[in-house]
Amino acid sequence: MSLTYNEALDLLKEYNEGDFHLKHAYVVSDVMGWFAEKLGYGEEKEFWTVVGLLHDLDFEQYPDQHCIKSQEIMRERGLEERLIRATASHGYGITVDIAPQHQMEKVLFATDELTGLIGAAAIMRPSKSVDDLEVKSVKKKYKDKKFAAGCSREIIQNGADMLGWTLEELIGQTIEAMRASAHVD
Repeated sequence: MSLTYNEALDLLKEYNEGDFHLKHAYVVSDVMGWFAEKLGYGEEKEFWTVVGLLHDLDFEQYPDQHCIKSQEIMRERGLEERLIRATASHGYGITVDIAPQHQMEKVLFATDELTGLIGAAAIMRPSKSVDDLEVKSVKKKYKDKKFAAGCSREIIQNGADMLGWTLEELIGQTIEAMRASAHVD
């Protein structure tokens, strides 16, 4: 069974209550929708946004079983395997051995951590916004391992490599996607 965005939102809210986790889900969902359009997958935009919305479905309640418990939850509800696989693939090399294969899975893998780093860099600016954030500013923060230490630089770089993009291309496009998000302050 496939889900509409609103059905996915209801499911997300069953397992997530914290503002931080919900906002992250909304931002990643918006970023995924932006990339669907940008990369020529506009007809699948809703699916990409649903994947972004549900990618951390299990993280708030089951952080030690992240990307594992979500598969169980979704299968119990009879959700389609491509949704289950896509959401779980962003945990590749951490909690699961499901390597991102489809372009959409690679985008999720690459941007999940990066949205956090970009968001943290944006709030350090006088404007506290991504609207005037530049790639070079994010790169500077990226090099500082103490800044947003929870955002894995290795995963971000691996994601860029999977996509065949430079780190600068990935950062630049993700900034653009976040600028277009209704959920980024």
